[in-house]
Parts: sequence; C-alpha cells; structure tokens
Amino acid sequence: MSPRLTLTVLVENTTLTDHDFCGEAGLSFLLETAGKKILFDTGVSGLFLTNAEKMEIDLGDLDSLALSHGHIDHTGGLWALARYFTCTDPERMQHRMPELIAHPRCFWPKEKEGRKNGSVMSEVEARKQFAVNLSDTPVWITDNLVFLGEIPRQFGFERADPGKRRIILPDGTRQPDQLLDDTALAFRSDNGLIIITGCSHAGICNITEYAREVCRERRFTGIFGGLHLLSPTPEQVRKTGKYLQDLHLNAVHACHCTPLASKIALSAFCPVQETGVGIIHVW
Repeated sequence: MSPRLTLTVLVENTTLTDHDFCGEAGLSFLLETAGKKILFDTGVSGLFLTNAEKMEIDLGDLDSLALSHGHIDHTGGLWALARYFTCTDPERMQHRMPELIAHPRCFWPKEKEGRKNGSVMSEVEARKQFAVNLSDTPVWITDNLVFLGEIPRQFGFERADPGKRRIILPDGTRQPDQLLDDTALAFRSDNGLIIITGCSHAGICNITEYAREVCRERRFTGIFGGLHLLSPTPEQVRKTGKYLQDLHLNAVHACHCTPLASKIALSAFCPVQETGVGIIHVW
C-alpha cells in the first residue's frame, strides 16, 4: 500500500466562504507524504506564509521546494521564504536547507510585452539560500512522488504561440519563450496517478501522457492545479476535454489560470471540482 498524500492549498486565486484566508493571482501548495514536506511553488508574495500561519502549519522543516516554472506568480515568494527560514530559526537553517528542485531554465530572465515576469531570485541567489537541484529529467522526491522535468510536447492542439513572451539566454540574447521549464509533479497512489500542476504551459495532456511514461502507470485518479486555458480555441477545449474524459478521473481540481468558462466547458467531459485557499485534500 502506498503512503497517503495530503495537499493543502496555501495560495490560489480564489478563497472560499467561511475560510479566513487571502488569495492572490498565484499558486502555492504544501504536499505531505512518506514523512516528507514539499512546498510546490511560492505564489506572488509571502502570502503563502501568512495563510500557513493561520492554518497553524510550520514551514520551517520543509524537505523540498519544487518549482513548476520560473514565472513570478509561482516564484515571487522565494525571498519571503528565505527570510522566514532565517528569522524563524537561524541555527536550524545552517544545518538543514530544503532541496530546491527546478528546471535548468527556471531562473533565466523572462519578459512579457517588454516587462519582467520571471523569477524574483536569480540562480546565483537561489544557491545561496537553498540546496539547488536543477534538472530537465525526472527527480524522485519520494518513492511515489516525482518531479517530471522537461515535458515532451506531442499534442499539436496544446502547442501555444509564445507571442510577446521572451526568455533571455545566459549569453544575453533574447528568443521566444516556449516555456520549456514548465513542469509538474506526479504521485503514484493505490488508485492511480495524481497530477499536480502549476500552470500547465506545457499542456495538461502532454504532462499527463509523460507522467504515464515516467511512472509506468496507466491509471489516473485526479488532477490538481492550473490548466492555463485562459482563452483556448474550441478545438483545444474539445480535444483536452475528450483526453481527460478517457482517463476516467475521479476529480479535476482546476484552478489558478483556469477561468470559469473553461471550467464549465471541461465539466461536460470530466468531474471538475471547486478549489480555493485552505482546501485540504487527502489521497
């Protein structure tokens, strides 16, 4: 029997009635499994710390920090987290730094329409604060939880136009940003795979198909996170919905960069469920 996975939403765009928490246009989840605590993304600011404190959650003993990609709404809280470690218990931090897992391009500067929208922390700065592990191949955090690394893009209907997004290479040149650093986590439960995403710029179908290959598991039970269906074409909605329908999922907790219209459209294909700051889900 696999260990259970507990996912707590620390930051998301929405909050729920009767929950005394705040939201922002970002994402941060706390995962707990096999005696490990993993923070997935840090939102736009330090709000995830404020919400965690209200939930009476201690983040000072994190084992790992996994970043879905290098955009500011997922990395904006890195400095707040570094300060939190130092201010909470400087001596503990000297002996125990959480491993930061991310794609090698995660910290490369990014721009959208000429404005910076990449990580608030550079790779050099990150290495001073965390034990950094940059990998474009899968990294197993526990025996059942894996950071997927770079996602192969195989479905044409999920191929996004970079538009005015640019990434700045180490030599200073700019090129269209295909968001190759976008990745996700996959957890092997007894009932099938659970996919945990940040924004799914790589495409939720691409992500899911790659998780199937990495984990050698055909069954799926749930998806939790952003699906980046901000203004999808009818073809993308239909093909994404049909793909998810064929997985026979128990639940799709679409959030963050998935607007209401897309949630409604997907609900015709799969069981879309509500998500918000403060939700705790156990598999």
